[in-house]
Amino acid sequence: MWYRSASFILDQQQNDGVAQPESRLLSPTAPSPSMAETPQQNPKISAYYQTRAAHHGVVSSDWLAQAQAAVGRQADEAVSDDSLSLKSGESPKAFSVIDEFNNWRKQPELAEAVAAIRALASVIRSSEANTMMELEIELKKASDSLKSWDTTSISLTAGCDLFMRYVTRTSALEYEDFNSAKSRLLERAEKFGEISYKARRIIAMLSQDFIFDGCTILVHGFSRVVLEVLRTAAQNRKLFRIFCTEGRPDRTGLRLSNELAKLDVPVKLLIDSAVAYSMDEVDMVFVGADGVVESGGIINMMGTYQIALVAKSMSKPVYVAAESYKFARLYPLNQKDMVPALRPIDFGVPIPSKVEVETSARDYTPPQYLTLLFTDLGVLTPSVVSDELIQLYL
Repeated sequence: MWYRSASFILDQQQNDGVAQPESRLLSPTAPSPSMAETPQQNPKISAYYQTRAAHHGVVSSDWLAQAQAAVGRQADEAVSDDSLSLKSGESPKAFSVIDEFNNWRKQPELAEAVAAIRALASVIRSSEANTMMELEIELKKASDSLKSWDTTSISLTAGCDLFMRYVTRTSALEYEDFNSAKSRLLERAEKFGEISYKARRIIAMLSQDFIFDGCTILVHGFSRVVLEVLRTAAQNRKLFRIFCTEGRPDRTGLRLSNELAKLDVPVKLLIDSAVAYSMDEVDMVFVGADGVVESGGIINMMGTYQIALVAKSMSKPVYVAAESYKFARLYPLNQKDMVPALRPIDFGVPIPSKVEVETSARDYTPPQYLTLLFTDLGVLTPSVVSDELIQLYL
């Protein structure tokens, strides 16, 4: 039922004998001496924020071919794993999926969910199970461990769930010997990891037709996939300017504005409360997403909802760039119908103990305020997301 997804078409092409671009599995970099151990986390604050600083889709007939061709032109980045080899005389260290996950997370451009997917693939590779049942139980335990690392992370949970669905669903396994079945699982795991890793680049290519010369784009906070979209537009010599919100309280907008300045893209930094004031100069809004839910709405950094409300009232399109591994089986009915992701807030002055402070890190934007979602499955309207979720989790 993945007939519209990139992974299904890739499987079909491989089965039909169509040659695919060679891809290499990334290996996690060994921890550098300068990098401290993962700090002990405060269970009341999202681990994501504690570690942050260190009904039809609008799909053209050739979108996948174009996106794959663009991705194929990008040299696959391979990280040497020589540093992971054991020195002679050392006893091998017991495998830990959390340690593996943390090693992957040290790659700055790697999303948290992709790091989890890579770590789960390593579980298969290092497993000493003798039966498929033992291997699946081991994978399930590893997946649960990763999801419990940060129970507030939507993309981490969705990425682990999709990995388990994609890797283990094949009826051929019961007819093969164990070694062949394990090799098949590992092959599918590595393929899923490659598809997830390349998702950001595919989204960047699919979005280019919507960015026109002379446009002004409003962005909110820091999103690696939105940055990739804008970087690709700049590399294509498109002329545009960016309005970037400050992104209080952690000021992630400052980070994005710095990255865009390096690309020589004109950037104007706004305080968050100046969105309505500046919206008449804006041609479109581009935001990322922590998660895409069944209704077609998104859960994202606090402030996204109010930006979408202002944009809707002024007839400005709101575009969302989100990888398919962020599609989650959630259906929030209101702003409070979510697992809270808390973050520390520094107002710069002492706050009296009797004053209550809202520390939620994200809000929910309903689908009626969104125009299109750019994903590695294609360019979708919000109403088609529920169909895609059914296909992904079927």
